[in-house]
Amino acid sequence: MTKVFTRPKSLTDKPFHYCPGCTHGIVHRLVAEAIDELGIRERTIGVAPVGCAVFAYEYFNCDMQEAAHGRAPAVATGIKRVLPDRVVFTYQGDGDLAAIGTAEIVHAATRGENITVIFINNAIYGMTGGQMAPTTLIGQVTTTTPYGRDPGKAGYPIRMSEMLATLDGSAYIERVSVHDIKHINQAKRAIKKAFETQLAGKGFSMVEVLSTCPTNWGMTPVEALKWLEQNMILYYPLGVKKEVE
Repeated sequence: MTKVFTRPKSLTDKPFHYCPGCTHGIVHRLVAEAIDELGIRERTIGVAPVGCAVFAYEYFNCDMQEAAHGRAPAVATGIKRVLPDRVVFTYQGDGDLAAIGTAEIVHAATRGENITVIFINNAIYGMTGGQMAPTTLIGQVTTTTPYGRDPGKAGYPIRMSEMLATLDGSAYIERVSVHDIKHINQAKRAIKKAFETQLAGKGFSMVEVLSTCPTNWGMTPVEALKWLEQNMILYYPLGVKKEVE
């Protein structure tokens, strides 16, 4: 019998630890499929974050390096500069990248570091209990904003893709979503394009993926997908924010 759907070689066979309905697993598979299709697994090095994806080093079947909270772009910079022939990527959540790691991601992008960043935006802190993140929407309820995010007290959500696209060193920035099959396929194309940007030596590339957190949103997985579509995309519009030819 011919198998038409199998586990990518760039994923291990270890079961994911993520909550039911979490879309981290989908994005892991998309990254792995892109690596396989480009034939770069043997020279790829990933950098794992602190957060829900802290165990990413157990799931990707390539060389992996753990980084301190928020420091993945700095670690990836060091790896890429010492081993310029390697394909280096980071996998980071919004707390890791857009809060404690804001300085690292901004300066890696403005320096034009030839690395690829996979940025998961689920508008909340997942691993630590559902607190407000820099990406939490106005009015969104979290454990630290029980009456909804108030911009007068907590400011406004950060649009990381738009911000990094203004920097001269960034080469390819796109925001995608994984709330349905159509958008999952689009997300895979974007992730593959980001790796191709690195392979072409063009500079910094990042794909922001709008993702769900049913557990901390207090929703079923189906409700969470619908909430993402109806709320997050309005504030975080999808599409290519920058592409250097």
